[in-house]
Amino acid sequence: MVVINKIYTRTGDAGDTALGNGTRVAKFANRVEAYGTVDELNSVVGLARLQADGDLDAQLARIQNDLFDLGADLCRPEMEKDAEAEYPPLRMASSQVTRLESEIDAMNAGLEPLRSFILPGGTPLAAHLHHCRTVSRRAERLSVELATLETINPEAVRYLNRLSDWFFVAARHANDQGRADVLWIPGANRD
Repeated sequence: MVVINKIYTRTGDAGDTALGNGTRVAKFANRVEAYGTVDELNSVVGLARLQADGDLDAQLARIQNDLFDLGADLCRPEMEKDAEAEYPPLRMASSQVTRLESEIDAMNAGLEPLRSFILPGGTPLAAHLHHCRTVSRRAERLSVELATLETINPEAVRYLNRLSDWFFVAARHANDQGRADVLWIPGANRD
């Protein structure tokens, strides 16, 4: 259990921060950008939950918890040293990706087939879920970039890739099973 008694530490006043293993890096380091964007995504999911209820709200709550797991995973470099760690670092697991896939399949089963690209919008919940999708894609891009520079857990990238798909399908689900999707009309406003 984490106990936080004091919110400010002043240790980052010079522009650096500590990673999960204690290493100090610049606050703009690739790893910090990746898990910072995951944190941003978690906040956006919190906004979406204000519009959600029932099963969808419960799924979003699980995703929020997963995103904290993901942030913990990404903030801990040097996976090859996990066995030497004082306590086992938290890493994303394939079961978390599998759960997203099952939920995607269940939501997608009742959707109207796509016959056009769709624009982000429709119901307030769908608009929030599309926002979640785009922030998730950015977190994925940053994590993939990080993976070209350092070793990261491949399940972290798989989770983010699947999560953006989850948000897309959930947004369609929130748009009356896709019937209220806002369709893109190519060239609609050209003279």
